[in-house]
Amino acid sequence: MSNHLSMSNQQAIIGLIERGWSQHRIARELELDRKTVRRHVRLNQAAKSPIPTAGSAEPNSPIPTAGSAEPNSPISTAGSAAPNSPISTAGSGLGRKSHCEAVAVQIQEALEMGLSAQRIYQDLVTESQFAGSYESVKRFVRRLGAVTPLPFRRMECEPAQQVQVDFGKGAWVLVEGKRKRPHLFRIVLSHSRKAYSEVVWRQTTENFIRCLENAFRHFGGVTQTVVTDNLKAAVIKADWFDPELNPKIVSFAEHYQTVILPTKPRMPRHKGKIEAGVKYAQNNALKGRTFNSLGEQNTFLSEWERTVADTRIHGTMRQQVSHVFTTVEQAQLAPLPAMVFPVFSEAPRIVHQDGHVEVDKTYYSVPPEYVGQKVWARWESRLVRVFNSRMEQIALHARQQPGRFSTDPAHIHSRKRCVIENGADWLLDRARLVGRHSGDWAEAMMKQRGLQGIRVLQGFLQLAAKHAPVNVEAASELALKHGVWRLHELRSLLRTPTEQNQFEFVQTHPLIRDLSHYEALVPDCFAPEHQQATATTP
Repeated sequence: MSNHLSMSNQQAIIGLIERGWSQHRIARELELDRKTVRRHVRLNQAAKSPIPTAGSAEPNSPIPTAGSAEPNSPISTAGSAAPNSPISTAGSGLGRKSHCEAVAVQIQEALEMGLSAQRIYQDLVTESQFAGSYESVKRFVRRLGAVTPLPFRRMECEPAQQVQVDFGKGAWVLVEGKRKRPHLFRIVLSHSRKAYSEVVWRQTTENFIRCLENAFRHFGGVTQTVVTDNLKAAVIKADWFDPELNPKIVSFAEHYQTVILPTKPRMPRHKGKIEAGVKYAQNNALKGRTFNSLGEQNTFLSEWERTVADTRIHGTMRQQVSHVFTTVEQAQLAPLPAMVFPVFSEAPRIVHQDGHVEVDKTYYSVPPEYVGQKVWARWESRLVRVFNSRMEQIALHARQQPGRFSTDPAHIHSRKRCVIENGADWLLDRARLVGRHSGDWAEAMMKQRGLQGIRVLQGFLQLAAKHAPVNVEAASELALKHGVWRLHELRSLLRTPTEQNQFEFVQTHPLIRDLSHYEALVPDCFAPEHQQATATTP
């Protein structure tokens, strides 16, 4: 909304203030915003009294103080101001004169240079032998800033740099005999002021994206940035420094290679071009009109943009809008992507305990580590995508009929995966790890038992986990030799200890000495039996 007032309104504000009217009453009577009234009061005060005083001054002070101003004083106080006093200030009571009044001009010049109160105080002490305190300088600077606001800085943009977007109220539409008012979407290129308008029934994220896309296609290119306010369709959490955007808006910006920049909350002047642009479309195109359908109003807006808005001489640029757009800005717009932004729906979801999320009455699996967590589901006519909190894709499924479960085998934890799901080949590989005879028996058993052998093979692997591999190998070799394919028979073989092979002692070996070598050492042990008996008889 523009803050520029007509001269008659400005004079009315000042005249009513001089008569003692409150700013709230003036705003109500003149149908103005209170902030606008306050702003023009301060501007008038600054023009009348560029150097306000601190507190109150003595009667002989060059600037009168609260409660002691004379009728002809340029600044009179609240409660005692003369009727013709140009400015009334609040405050009462007598006090000493501020030390800063003598150096007010020097302080004002320092403020215009952007110096801080601390720096101003240091310079005053060093250069002017200032005798006052830092607190007095700080109070004086604060009062100067309150009545002399800095002017707004006007921002002009290079071609194809920025586009501004906003919504307003459209013209009335007759729906089944009743009037209904849609929302007016308008987008303006900040350099050339070329615009696009469209009305929609609701300010949804989908409608906002489609309107932006229609505008880019209408312009024939994309700008570097898109400036919008903090509408709920685009911004989840407003923050001037780090706003949280709707994930769908982020994807749209990535698709078109642009950047969405929300303005500061409650700061409409950050997008003043579109604020004026919406007012222009409402007052020039739609005011006093009624349409029979939404399409009829959009057709009218398209023709109005082409024949009226584009051909006008813009009040600021003093050039024709369409001429600036076609000769300067259009060629510098970034090219459009090859495909339009895909139509899809999305919403947050909580992962169920079975590891699935519900999307349109159908259930889709996600990795097991996301059970109980919040994820972001995005679905279209053919595919369903699931993202984590960092918008990283964690699951991709083909769209299923309602009531169905779509489970990716990779999303089943190894401890929750059924042995049969691994297949017969996997079971046979596990049997071969026990030993060669175990693997041979397992293969032969599967050929004999067929599909039933899968269950037998599971039991065999459990037996192998409970017994020593050497015993399992011996039992498997024996079962294979005798054609035993039943699991209970194999269990019996494992319970019966296997006979040990009888080893014959070797009589001769290079390491074994002949007994004659030991005869000299222990002759009694090698004597004939009758000699041993005689030797032992007393």
